[in-house]
Amino acid sequence: MGERKGYSVRGFFGQINHYDENGNKIGESRPNFLGGFDNYDADGNKVGYSAKGFWGEVNHYDDNGEKKGYSTPNFMGGMNHYDSDGDKKGYSAPGFLGGFKHYEDE
Repeated sequence: MGERKGYSVRGFFGQINHYDENGNKIGESRPNFLGGFDNYDADGNKVGYSAKGFWGEVNHYDDNGEKKGYSTPNFMGGMNHYDSDGDKKGYSAPGFLGGFKHYEDE
């Protein structure tokens, strides 16, 4: 198992709150019309968005629309995360309250 890098918890209004390994809020994702999420940093500035793909993957883009990575479902019920070159960065596993625990790849 890789090094734990943080966790995410689903909020009351459908948003997903993101925290680092020390419990500090580092951002938030809010549902968008693409079936994905708009991503914000801890100060509420929009930093990108994500959109679901045809095969169940989630494509991640910066705020200028440039693809910065993607995620694919894994056997644990979470997601494997890749950078824009296709190199694996880490993975997520289901956590508490409908959220996820995030790990860096070893």
